[in-house]
Amino acid sequence: MFAFFNKNDPADKTDVQLDPQRVPAHVAIIMDGNGRWAKARHLPRIAGHKEGMNTVKKITVAASDLGVKVLTLYAFSTENWKRPSDEVNYLMQLPVNFFDTFVPDLIKNNVRVAVMGYTDKLPAATQKAVHDAIEDTKDCDGMVLNFALNYGSRAEMVTGVQKIARAVAEGQLQPADITEKTVDQALMTAPLAPYNDPDLLIRTSGEERISNFLLWQIAYSELVFTDVKWPDFTAATLQACIADFQSRDRRFGGLTDKK
Repeated sequence: MFAFFNKNDPADKTDVQLDPQRVPAHVAIIMDGNGRWAKARHLPRIAGHKEGMNTVKKITVAASDLGVKVLTLYAFSTENWKRPSDEVNYLMQLPVNFFDTFVPDLIKNNVRVAVMGYTDKLPAATQKAVHDAIEDTKDCDGMVLNFALNYGSRAEMVTGVQKIARAVAEGQLQPADITEKTVDQALMTAPLAPYNDPDLLIRTSGEERISNFLLWQIAYSELVFTDVKWPDFTAATLQACIADFQSRDRRFGGLTDKK
């Protein structure tokens, strides 16, 4: 009945044969389309966000099973506060509901939770849910499930530049000594080292823009845009996106024998 809602799902036409040695270490996803998924079904937008939360659970386990080291999910941007207050309030409750039901499964799958963003600006209940999930999974040493929550890349870079500037002002660092590594270490992805930068960035729902997400870190990421709305994104879709990634010749600005 709803086949027309997901045009061009790569899982429909791709015979996925993944090379387990070439699974991207860090996959980042811009989870888009929850509202449109709900609207197409004549449901309130929050129904799409609720279904999207269930997708997060499925894709977390799928990515872990594939051997992904870091899965970064763009959960709430610094610009999302502009949305209607009832939707924002619901989105702030989602981490509470998510971690309340999913932390045991995360521990079972040896997945550790990390969060980057300006979490001090979140409601107290959301902050507590985030803190408790990080604490409860701190001993897991498998995949890192990294949420970008109240995150914006430009704000992150401004904060990083301020951190570097303070080090210079205090005499701890000379301007001439500032390198790419200096910047890497000043950004919110520093704790993810050596997997700071995504190998693969996926955006769902057909939009083809970055939306202020990991602008420094995706300098050499492979980008995959799919029409599939996030609530309909499946393990098979993830595998198809990774198959697309594996089909590409990553040269990082250089040349290979093929080119």
